[in-house]
Amino acid sequence: MELLSAEFFQRALIGGALIAITAPLLGLFLVLRRLAMIGDTLAHVSIAGVALGSLINVYPVSVGLLFAIAASFGIEWLRKAYRTYAELSLAIIMSGGIALASLLFTLGKSFNQNANSFWFGSIYTLDYTDIYVILGVTVVVLSMVLIHKKELFLLTFDEDAAAVSGLPMKYFNIMLSILTALVVSAAIKIVGALLVSALLTIPAACSLALSRSFKQAVILVVVIGEAAVLAGLWIAGVANLAPGGTVVLLLIAILVMCIASTRLIRT
Repeated sequence: MELLSAEFFQRALIGGALIAITAPLLGLFLVLRRLAMIGDTLAHVSIAGVALGSLINVYPVSVGLLFAIAASFGIEWLRKAYRTYAELSLAIIMSGGIALASLLFTLGKSFNQNANSFWFGSIYTLDYTDIYVILGVTVVVLSMVLIHKKELFLLTFDEDAAAVSGLPMKYFNIMLSILTALVVSAAIKIVGALLVSALLTIPAACSLALSRSFKQAVILVVVIGEAAVLAGLWIAGVANLAPGGTVVLLLIAILVMCIASTRLIRT
């Protein structure tokens, strides 16, 4: 109980609880649209922004966010250029992000240790500025999803029908990419750029294995995300483990149990 009274752990729980709502929720839409790797791509680009922010003494997460948003527009542009090979857009943008990050790391050797926390996560170092940023991202994402829930549902399950019905596809594709960029930029300090895609995709995989409808999947993805993040933080705090890695391994354990339970039910 002493751990719960520590202010740094309280901030970690608040930040983790907020990102555990938005990341799995957006991840569900991305997985269903076959865009599961977009989180990984934007995370690597965000790290380049973090490196630049540290180099010029500007709040790193804000610069990472700008980089991720710019990358989301780049992904959409490349997806149109290579309609048949849309996954190429992710590979190209990710390669560029990694290359730029490595270049900036070389220029600013003194902040390499600080930047490493964004690669692997450093949730215990969250300050109130980080909390406010994550809260703002959560409010924006939930508002947009609630306002456009019908359009997002149609876009996710039948993109051709959405286009025929007159839905502004460009707007919604860019909106989804920007929302993902917001979540990824907010999440990299919690689980790290190398693990952020797990928070986007594994809860979605769990909920899809258990749910019977899209509504059930939405509820389950948030419940599973919250349970894994909060329990993972508690385990990591008590056992003195890396919080980001603990959360992701717990998610994988939950996924294995979900798949095993569905197979048992079917047999």
